[in-house]
Formats: sequence, structure tokens, C-alpha cells
Amino acid sequence: MAIEAYQIEKIVEEVMRKMVSGGSGDSFAGKAKGIFESVDEAVKAAKAAQKELVAMRIEKREMLLKAMREAAIAHAEELARLAVEETGMGRVTDKIIKNRVAAEKTPGTENLQPSAVTGDRGLTLIERAPYGVIGAITPSTNPCATVINNSISMVAAGNSVVFSVHPGAKKASLLTVEILNEAIEKAGGPANVLTAVASPSLENTNALMKHPDIKLLVATGGPGLVKAVLSSGKKAIGAGAGNPPALVDETADLERAAKSIVAGASFDNNLPCIAEKEVIVVDYVANQLISYMKQNGAYLANDREIKALMDLVLTKNENLKAEGCTVKPEKLYGGINKEYVGKDAAYIMKKIGVDIPEDTKLIICEVDEDHPFVLEELMMPILPIVRVPNVQKAIEVGVRVEHGNRHTAVMHSQNIDNLSAFARAVQTTIFVKNGPSYAGIGIGGEGYTTFTIAGPTGEGLTAASSFTRQRRCVLVDGFSIV
Repeated sequence: MAIEAYQIEKIVEEVMRKMVSGGSGDSFAGKAKGIFESVDEAVKAAKAAQKELVAMRIEKREMLLKAMREAAIAHAEELARLAVEETGMGRVTDKIIKNRVAAEKTPGTENLQPSAVTGDRGLTLIERAPYGVIGAITPSTNPCATVINNSISMVAAGNSVVFSVHPGAKKASLLTVEILNEAIEKAGGPANVLTAVASPSLENTNALMKHPDIKLLVATGGPGLVKAVLSSGKKAIGAGAGNPPALVDETADLERAAKSIVAGASFDNNLPCIAEKEVIVVDYVANQLISYMKQNGAYLANDREIKALMDLVLTKNENLKAEGCTVKPEKLYGGINKEYVGKDAAYIMKKIGVDIPEDTKLIICEVDEDHPFVLEELMMPILPIVRVPNVQKAIEVGVRVEHGNRHTAVMHSQNIDNLSAFARAVQTTIFVKNGPSYAGIGIGGEGYTTFTIAGPTGEGLTAASSFTRQRRCVLVDGFSIV
């Protein structure tokens, strides 16, 4: 059934209400490259820039991408520090890594491979063409890397971009846009290939979604945001929900599994939607796994501390709730307290009166499979561990707590049949075997990097070709040389 316009506005209003809380109202418009006061100005400038961009040769476009990559790498640490300072979430060292891999491993124009069909009746050529001007909505949890990744992919495809950045990460996001714009101009590209509105607001987001010159919407965020763009009436790409389970069976290399799980779940304080959010382990090896996890920087919370953590990080206060990535019926315990999203493990434990080493990477806790820490995506370095009697039960629980998001899942096993069984059952966009979750986006694993993982709309790990439309050129009865 079609969603009426007033319903779309209601969805966007709710998403923006949560986004705007905590966001600064300072304006960036004026001196900053590509930053405008209104959506109309930003779109108009981006549209003009796109006409120049698409007229350039592909080799020239690659020069612009090279300049963007170099600028992003040069400013990777600065942007990481600003993002953590502004949002209060994540770890500087990990955000530096994300900024760098976004610059280095996001595919360029090589991702736009044409194809051809020849036969008795001539030649058909199929090429990838840009949409034009893309409206891209970015998160606070991963602000700079998403802008870098989206910009390289979308510009590689010949598009210009109007960013709607998260108010809580406005300074870092808009500075990223400015840095990349400056790099494009210095490399001989047009001004305003990337634009943004200085002051994020409900009105500006609605205006961007409805603007007739925006041909494609791309949303990286929670389910409410994805629902809004999918209800807009425009072509939309949505990167949404995730609650990735990590399964460990009795055949796993436990030392390697423990190291990988701690590394993946603690990366950027568990902010990435791909990060391990719960561990389901066969009971026979659970004690060993936990012991190795402790050796790799995890702190095991006791029952009293688990109860205190629940009281701290779960809330029924609507003003404190984080949106999270998974839409589920309201539970008795409420929702996630955004005050602790992306905070350090030692900081969280200190809030319940427990001092642990400052370099502790992760808080682990043994709970049952229906515990709220298992069912909710906490987006903080608290990792629940569930014991199960066998791998069949582990797969059953893993599929259930992933909630059908089909985002990411991880398994540690030396048994090919077990790995295959879970992969088939869970049907996630990313499935990582015997490694940390972030290997799935090219960090310590093969393959390219993206920070817009479009499971809901089917594009999967987006790249330049995701932001193109297919065009076919047919020559009849000619140019077939065989």
C-alpha cells in the first residue's frame, strides 16, 4: 500500500527529532567550499557542477579521485579527532583507520565496466551512466568515513552529491565535504561537486528528499531513516539495520576466535553496524573462549555488574533513547541510552562504580538468549555471550537474534558443513568466517571498502556502479566482424 505524503513527513520528523537533539546550530555557510544556506542553493550548485563533471574524460575523473584520496588521507587524523570530540563517540585510532581505508579502498571508475553483445544482428553496448545529483544522508556514528566513501563512489560514477549530514556530527562532516571539494578544484575539477546545507533541519531534509533535481537518495543510518527515503517516491538506496551474531563451535581455533571477536566488537567502541553484537558459543568450549577473550583485553562482568549495566544503558526516557539499527516491538526495559553509545569500556564501568584499566577494550557478560543485551544493538563495547549445547542450537539462536536484517554475521569454525549451514540459514549481506567482522569491508580482509551497506534495497556493499543507471546502445546489422 502506498504511503501518503503526510506519513512520509511524519517518519522524517521523528528521525530528525532524534538527530537534531545534541546538534549545534552554528552555520557553516559563507567561506566553506560547497556549504550553502538553503537546499535550493546547494542543489543548484551541484547540478551545475555535475554537468561539467560528466563532460570530462574518465581519465580526468580519475585524477579528481586521486586528489580526493590524497586529501582524505592527509586529513584522516584531524577528521577522526574532530569526529570523536564533536560526537563524544568512538575511538580516534579506529576512526583514523576508517578514514584511511575509505580513501584507499573505495573503488573508482574501474568499477564501471561496460559490457557488449555481438551476433548476427549487430552490436549492443551496455554502459553505466550517472544519475545526476544524488542526495546522501550520513550518520553521526561514522561521519567522515561515510562522506569520504560516498563521495569517491558517487563522483567516480559521474554524479555530484548534496549531503544531508547528521547534526550531531556537523562540524566533522562539513569539514570533510570542504576538504574533498578543495581537492577536486585543485585537481582541475569544477567547484561544488559536493555540497551540503549549513544547518541540518527537518525542513531541509524534507526539501532535499522532495527536490525535483535530486534523482537518487542514499541513506546510511537507522531503520527510520531508511524507511523515510524508501517512502519518498524516488529511487533510493538504504543502508540499514544490523545486529550481527558471532558463532563459535567446538572446532574453532579458540585463541584466534577470541582475538578476532574482541578486535571486531571493540572497533570504534562497537559503533559499526557490522560489528559483532552478541556471541553464541557451544558450551563445551565457552570457558576457554572467555579466558582467551580476557587475555585479549576483555573484562568479564559479574551478575551484579550486569544488572547495574542494564540499569545504566537501558532507558524508558524517550529523550535519551538512541534509535539503534533494529526496529522491534517496545520491550519492558525500554531502549538504548544514547549517553553511552560509543563510549569507552572503562568509562561505562566507572559509571557503575567499577574501576577497570583504561585500555580495556570490551566488557563481556554471560547472559541467556533472550537478554536485552542480545536482542538490542547496543552500539557500545558491551558484548553478551550466550552458551548453547551444540552448533545446531547456535545457528537457530543466531538467526533469531539477527532479526532478519540480513546485514552481517560471523562464524568461527573449522567445519565447512557448519560454516555453510549458518551462512545459508542467516542469509546476511556479509558473512565473515574465522576473522573479525571488519574484514567483511576490506579491513584485514580481501575486497573493497564501503560504509554504505545496502542490504534492504539489494545493492549490498555499494561502489561506483551502485550509483549508476544502465544504458543500452544498439547498432543493428553492423559492426559484427565474425
